[in-house]
Amino acid sequence: MVHILLVEDDPQVGELVKRFLEKEGLAVDWARTGKEALARAFEGAKPDLVVLDRGLPDMEGLEVLKALRDLDPLLPVLLLTGRADEDSRVEGLLEGADDYLGKPFSLKELLARIKALLRRAGKEGRRRFGPLELDLEARKAYLEGELLKLSPTELNLLFALAQMPGRVYTREELLERVWGGDFEGSERVVDAYVRLLRKKLKDDPHAPRFIETVVGVGYRFLGE
Repeated sequence: MVHILLVEDDPQVGELVKRFLEKEGLAVDWARTGKEALARAFEGAKPDLVVLDRGLPDMEGLEVLKALRDLDPLLPVLLLTGRADEDSRVEGLLEGADDYLGKPFSLKELLARIKALLRRAGKEGRRRFGPLELDLEARKAYLEGELLKLSPTELNLLFALAQMPGRVYTREELLERVWGGDFEGSERVVDAYVRLLRKKLKDDPHAPRFIETVVGVGYRFLGE
């Protein structure tokens, strides 16, 4: 799921945007101040895109933008501004914003601009589960920003489990999805590969972050 960091101090605008984007299938983390936004961006899971209001109560939006750029020069940032003059818009772009949208704005246009920025950044085909990020198009997995060295079978197993987070997959289902059918010792094979995958994911089976064992049934991938 794509994660958006929304930085907006107006409670009505923030609530409206958050609800709308979540209905469109995006995960939204809403910060009301610049300091709160930077704390979440630097200390939490890195967002896929930031929607940043220029007028914040504690600091200039462009200050937040500069700090975000220091964190990740490639992080897409959409700047919201109530300043209609051309100089203000150009200033935001020159400071590193990827796009801007003047207030008041259409929610549909906001969504369209977000999707356009995500396409340009190559992040529409990605899903994030805390520190784990899956690139669906490139068939790659990253843990805490580092590329995981997974075998094709391990990667297929991970993607099969993560296809529907929260759903319990039986060993028979995983065998069909990953190996293409049944063979002798199938349950032991599935269990062995789950153990290998957990080791590379640094996932404790007794306190799992990603793969949970459902006793007597199979496995479930934890996520939103």
